[in-house]
Amino acid sequence: MDQASDFVVATQTALAQLTALAVQYSFSVIGAIILLVLGWLVAGLLSRWVYNGLSRISGIDATLSQFFSNIVRYAALILVVVMVLGQFGVQTASILAALGAIGLAVGLALQGTLQNIAAGIMLLVLRPFRVGETIETGSVTGTIVDVGLFATELKTAEGVYRLAPNSTLWNVPITNYSRLSSRRHEITISIGADENVDVTESKLINLAASDKRVLKSPAPTAFISDFDAGSAKITLRYWIGSKQWWEVSRDMTKAVKLAFGKEPETEAAQSSEEVTV
Repeated sequence: MDQASDFVVATQTALAQLTALAVQYSFSVIGAIILLVLGWLVAGLLSRWVYNGLSRISGIDATLSQFFSNIVRYAALILVVVMVLGQFGVQTASILAALGAIGLAVGLALQGTLQNIAAGIMLLVLRPFRVGETIETGSVTGTIVDVGLFATELKTAEGVYRLAPNSTLWNVPITNYSRLSSRRHEITISIGADENVDVTESKLINLAASDKRVLKSPAPTAFISDFDAGSAKITLRYWIGSKQWWEVSRDMTKAVKLAFGKEPETEAAQSSEEVTV
């Protein structure tokens, strides 16, 4: 009889404790759910606020705005999760320390990737090139197709797709053939001692001026760039719109060849420029 009474008392005590725990943790669960819902909404609002704010700033790329807005959103969600765990008595200090250690380990493991992200952010902020522009670096030449956080997509003059990690485009000299509206081109021919320099210069200038695609300002010029005892080199210098540089420079080289019957010497740096403008 006593054993039955003890069992009933133990059962009632256990039920009372379970009821108290259920009541206690039910409030914690409800509070956690409320925190999660509010945190999710606040994180979304902060993300949109950051994205809209950055989008209004001139020169900030949409990719960069999206990147920073996502960082704000995930940071807010992590903070909410830590607060929820705190509702159940979990030591948040140890969680934050563990997150810091995990972040450090991930950073060390992804050094190359983080380097590309940092370079991508700088490229998107400073904008040394934009989509559609033609660039040349020490290792990459082509027309920009897309600029991402990790890599940049290009199309070469041969129509070949190229993906360049952003770290290879940062901290190196970049030549942008499309950024400025006009570019100069030079053609040099050799004449003999019996040929009239003034007539040759005038003919070269008229040849350039007759092409409507050659800019009137700065005006085409011709001058003696070199000479020796038996001959002289006459250089024609003129400016072209950047978008037409490749086409016009080749047409003018052909026109000089036909007009003088000589082999023109174009600029060495320009003549090796097999790029699409």
